[in-house]
Amino acid sequence: MSRGPEANFWSTIRRNLPEKCFATRIENKHGGGVPDLHAIWDGISFWAELKTVKNNKPKISPHQIAWNMAYWARGGNNFYLVKALSTKKVYLFGGDKGPELLEKGIEGVEGQSFEDLASLFAALRLCCR
Repeated sequence: MSRGPEANFWSTIRRNLPEKCFATRIENKHGGGVPDLHAIWDGISFWAELKTVKNNKPKISPHQIAWNMAYWARGGNNFYLVKALSTKKVYLFGGDKGPELLEKGIEGVEGQSFEDLASLFAALRLCCR
C-alpha cells in the first residue's frame, strides 16, 4: 500500500525530531478538527496540523480551522506545518491562519519558510516559550 504525502511528511519529521522531543501523530478519521501532531519538547508542548501542497493552497476543513482558531485564541501553541512538494520547503503558520491559508494559499499568508527541519524546530522553540 502506498503512503500519502502527509504520512511521508510525518515520517520525515519523526526521523528528525530534536533530542528530548516526544511527538505523537493523531489519526482522527472522524472529524472534530484535532491536529495531526502533538509534541512536547523540554516542557514546551504544541499541536501542529500537517499539510502538503502540490501548488499553493492546502486543503483545510472547517473543523480544522475552528479547532485551531479556538485553541490559538486561548493562548495555545498550535500551528499549520505545510510542506511544498515542489520545492521541499516547510512553512510554519500560526493556528489563527487557517482561513487565510484556505483563501490565499501559502504564498499569500504571513508565515515562515524553512529549508530544513532543524531550522523549523529552532523557530518552534522560540515561538512556544
